[in-house]
Amino acid sequence: MPDGFSAGDTAFVLISAALVMVMTPGLAFFYGGMVRAKSTLNMLAMSFLSLGIVTVLWVLYGYSLSFGPDAGAGLIGNLDFLGMRGIGLTDLTGTIPVTAFSVFQLMFAVITPALISGAVADRARFAAWGLFIALWATVVYFPVAHWVFFFDGGRGGWLGDRNGVIDFAGGTAVHINAGAAGLALCLVLGKRIGFRKDPMRPHSLPLVMLGSGLLWFGWFGFNAGSALAANGVAAMALLNTQVATGAALVGWLVYERLRHGAFTTLGAASGAVAGLVAITPACGSVSPLGAVAIGLAAGAACAAAISLKYRWGFDDSLDVVGVHAVGGVIGSLLVGLFATGTVGQSAEGLFYGGGPAQLGKQAMGVAVVGVYSFVLSWLLAKAVDRAIGFRVAEEVEVAGIDQAEHAESAYDLGALGSGLGRTAAVPVTAVPVTAVPVTPASVTAAAADSIEKTEVDAR
Repeated sequence: MPDGFSAGDTAFVLISAALVMVMTPGLAFFYGGMVRAKSTLNMLAMSFLSLGIVTVLWVLYGYSLSFGPDAGAGLIGNLDFLGMRGIGLTDLTGTIPVTAFSVFQLMFAVITPALISGAVADRARFAAWGLFIALWATVVYFPVAHWVFFFDGGRGGWLGDRNGVIDFAGGTAVHINAGAAGLALCLVLGKRIGFRKDPMRPHSLPLVMLGSGLLWFGWFGFNAGSALAANGVAAMALLNTQVATGAALVGWLVYERLRHGAFTTLGAASGAVAGLVAITPACGSVSPLGAVAIGLAAGAACAAAISLKYRWGFDDSLDVVGVHAVGGVIGSLLVGLFATGTVGQSAEGLFYGGGPAQLGKQAMGVAVVGVYSFVLSWLLAKAVDRAIGFRVAEEVEVAGIDQAEHAESAYDLGALGSGLGRTAAVPVTAVPVTAVPVTPASVTAAAADSIEKTEVDAR
């Protein structure tokens, strides 16, 4: 290997890439538990489809558009690396092979469109979703990744390298990007049948908790791995990730206890994800105390933000907007307040003597990515809807997407009685289950009147 190569850094980044890959199945379980049983498989498959489509596109042209030499003004990479051509085993990015860097960034590209799927749960055609993923990754994610993540001594992406917007691991490129796209798709596809009338409770909170645990675990690779080296910055990023996530979990639970009167497992899982989202852009530039502040703010703010869909009338099924867009905005902006200038990235925030300059840069990054993603996502969704139809038929939505789109069901309830034998006298019947009427990741109240309360507040 050439001079400058580090086996330790390479191993660290490869392991981090594997951790980030685990986040997509984790997201599938997280989302899959929050939908009704009749849509579970569809929700899982929407995340897994991103693993397939984006991986192929990344090799064909995604890496080149995202991290190829700039084609002009920091807006997009050129096509030098089409098909990963011209990249040898000994070519380095810093101290690691380009191939290691590429596979690490690929996992970011995979999970970002998967995040969007939660906004349109229960009502999107699977083929249309696959087409949207391919178009969205090409037109939205790859350019934004170039803006934010490509550094080339001031000749790289126009947000990160040329204008100093700090996004250590993807607050803008991943979470605001996905959140804005989720809002656009909500508006194009419209509300679910029964929105604000039927409870639409999560069918499996244990799946939700499992998914959030896998996300939390994988996020250490997501954030710490973004240091691209096994060093002190990576260690601080990992510590900040843990600290902010724990604080956000507490912040969310306290909010829902005060607002709705109970601590829920759904709230704990959602609060953890909100903290992970918010610390993502900041983990390489703030202190652990700053991470606590970011986590607490994100937990409470995201818990409050999920009711906006009732107030404003858009049906964001699993609260992609309330958690990812709002959490990404909070984390990105608070970099401008809490960046110490001594952790990994040199800029100082307002609270550390840096003045308002960095806060202004962060606000610019938030606004640019949010507007670009929303407008392009809306146009792409409209185009897909016009071309092949984006939403399933009404009868399919009522009966459940799993059978219509996948010819399968998540739970074979008829098999429950198969072990009783031919002489069994007791019939196996469906037993009504009394459950807290909460909506997926949106109304985390444990009280039975939580939906009514939310709607009254909205009015």
